[in-house]
Amino acid sequence: MEPALAVVALLVGYFLGSISFTRLVSKLKDPNAELETIELPVEGTNETFKITSMGASTASMKLGPKVGCAIGMLDILKVTIPTLVFRFLYPGEPYFLITAAAGMTGHNWPVFNRFKGGRGISAFYGGFIAIDWIGAILCAASGMLLGLFVFKDFVLAYMAGVFLAIPWLWFTTHEPAYLIYSLVTALLFVLAMIPDLRQYLKLRKTGNVDMRAAMETSPMGRGMLKMMDRLQVRKKNP
Repeated sequence: MEPALAVVALLVGYFLGSISFTRLVSKLKDPNAELETIELPVEGTNETFKITSMGASTASMKLGPKVGCAIGMLDILKVTIPTLVFRFLYPGEPYFLITAAAGMTGHNWPVFNRFKGGRGISAFYGGFIAIDWIGAILCAASGMLLGLFVFKDFVLAYMAGVFLAIPWLWFTTHEPAYLIYSLVTALLFVLAMIPDLRQYLKLRKTGNVDMRAAMETSPMGRGMLKMMDRLQVRKKNP
């Protein structure tokens, strides 16, 4: 691997990942929409859940699920496309893994927006799809099922696919580069999720808080609630 090309792969991934489609699309849709900080009341308590990320979920709260879905797809593509380009241009070399990880880094900490970005789930799957689309589907589905049916925890269902990618990529490739990529992206995801995880864990420690109410604080949680209700999965209080 040539160091110069590795730097190019990193910079391309990072700067493209730093494009904030949440900000761009929201300005086109509603220039007056305020997305910087959203506070949602947690039902049955005096607590609020602060949404400080700038991603598709944030946009969907203010501009609707269709806009949020469109932004999510753009966030996936901004990582998928450059990762595929490097994979096809330099087959057999790990430049595309660098591009994918750098794209997620740019999404989470964009240089164009004071390093305030999203949590990285769309960017992660954007890279994972380009690397191993079968693995991306299986890890996402398995993580969702594990979280909903085994642990009955919507945050775990949201996060599990990222961590399942670690054993998947290792056992399917046995290549250190893939293992390093999966570990780095898992770390990037956890670091970006720290503000939300702190709030979620605080709510879980509050005995009088129904976790169903906590799930209502985000579009992802509300979507999972609908799925759990249809599948007759009941969320237990801690």
